[in-house]
Amino acid sequence: MAIYFLDTSAVVKRYVSEAGSVWINAICDPSAGNSLYIARITAVEVISALARRHRKGDIDQTSFDTLANRFQFDFRTQYKVVEIGVTLIDDAMRLAKTHTLRGYDAVQLAALSSVQQTLSKQQLPLPILLAADHDLLAAANAEAFQTDDPNTH
Repeated sequence: MAIYFLDTSAVVKRYVSEAGSVWINAICDPSAGNSLYIARITAVEVISALARRHRKGDIDQTSFDTLANRFQFDFRTQYKVVEIGVTLIDDAMRLAKTHTLRGYDAVQLAALSSVQQTLSKQQLPLPILLAADHDLLAAANAEAFQTDDPNTH
């Protein structure tokens, strides 16, 4: 069993077939017993990514509805959701400034930091960030977080 924090670029691979999807699906399979953390804003970003693919014609209406419903079910049942509060936003602003990150990437990194702090206090294994966003991965590495890029699998 491992503990993973998934940003949106990793979560989308679970619902749309692309590089790294098979690897992400194996990690997220409930039988693997892994803990999966995501920031609450990831829900909005995933639905938005699916809607963009539908609008571009990459997925039809039925597929969009099915994938959106599947994600929403998984969101309620499989992911541990990191809430976005004042302290996390303050940390995200610091990280955005330090690493010149886009806003949501800074929030993702701050959420990862929050999970790591909580797990560390509980003396549990630390999370591994799964992301296909190179800027986010670089910032996470600079902050000494464990990372993996699904596109390399």
